[in-house]
Amino acid sequence: MRLVSSSLTFIYAVLILNMSATHIPGASQPDSTHYFAYIGTYGKGVYAVRFDAKTGKVDPVGMVGAVVNPSFLTTDREYRYLYAVSEVEGDAEGSVASFSIDRSNGSLKALNTRPSGGKSPCHLAVDHTGKTLVVANYVTGGVSSYPIEKDGSLGPMASLMAAKGTSVNKERQEGPHAHETVITADNQRVYVPDLGLDHIRIYRLDAATSKLTPNDPPFGQVEPGRGPRHMAFSHDEKYVYVLNEIQPFVTVFQHDAATGALHRIQSAETIPHDFSEENSGAEIRLGRSGKYIYTSNRGHDSIQVFAIDPGNGTIRRIQIISIGGKTPRGFAIDPTGQFLFAGNQDSNQVTIFKVNRESGELSATGQKFEAPKPVDVLFVPAK
Repeated sequence: MRLVSSSLTFIYAVLILNMSATHIPGASQPDSTHYFAYIGTYGKGVYAVRFDAKTGKVDPVGMVGAVVNPSFLTTDREYRYLYAVSEVEGDAEGSVASFSIDRSNGSLKALNTRPSGGKSPCHLAVDHTGKTLVVANYVTGGVSSYPIEKDGSLGPMASLMAAKGTSVNKERQEGPHAHETVITADNQRVYVPDLGLDHIRIYRLDAATSKLTPNDPPFGQVEPGRGPRHMAFSHDEKYVYVLNEIQPFVTVFQHDAATGALHRIQSAETIPHDFSEENSGAEIRLGRSGKYIYTSNRGHDSIQVFAIDPGNGTIRRIQIISIGGKTPRGFAIDPTGQFLFAGNQDSNQVTIFKVNRESGELSATGQKFEAPKPVDVLFVPAK
């Protein structure tokens, strides 16, 4: 969950880049190199910049959609609609907002909002048919699903999957804390890392009704006390990489696509052995080539790069690089695979890295733009 929740005034100070994926829901990459990078924030709304992946140019757009604390964002596969959680504070129930996207100028038109079915909704995903939205509620732990109407708006909640239980960390794991929703390529299952239970909860998805039901087996399990936060599938979905928040490890699973079962095969540390200060994992992404995994650490304030062994799916850390800011949260690799945009929540800026597509390693560009407590980055092709 977020470390600081107050919102700041949005200030854009965009610099031009001096240079010669997995978050994109689309089935194929567009021919254009022009994109809008939408920024989810702990603030008053969704912000955007224009980005030209060919020239490296970044231009401000400003706040394009008003919603309180839209920490995480997603779109349908055709980039017609954008959906944002509203992670409100306190005891109030959260909500999820829908917008239509104008890809000519990046603006968002509000369609409707629905209650999220719990407190602090923190992640969401659209299924591959574009007919269902699935939302994770962190504080209360429920996972809700909604039909998506023809105009992109959200229909009434179709299902709400609750969970019970605790794990070994009595302060952080006193109950279920659903932290992400990830839908398989065949659109049959939804995987939900649950920080509170040390489980990767697994549900069956009926796209026709937008309803969730428990899978058999109902979950995979990380080591006790790790606190799973986010996960990524390998391109062939034979392996799952889970970043833990409470303890600095990536847990690697072998994935049985026939049953949905997860079999733990490796645990890889994400920070140096001599780092003793407070730290928590935040984001994990598969590189565009499928050969590398990237993770972010809050506290150590870094991004790690791991090479994937194509023979057995295990990982080996090849780089740790400073984020150039404070408290990195979500990040995304642009659709061309050349750049990584990382939101630094407590320094109110997004930093930009160059990606070496051969080695997988990152290099600092020195370029950044300011945003109010940025959390998530979502690329959408411009028209």
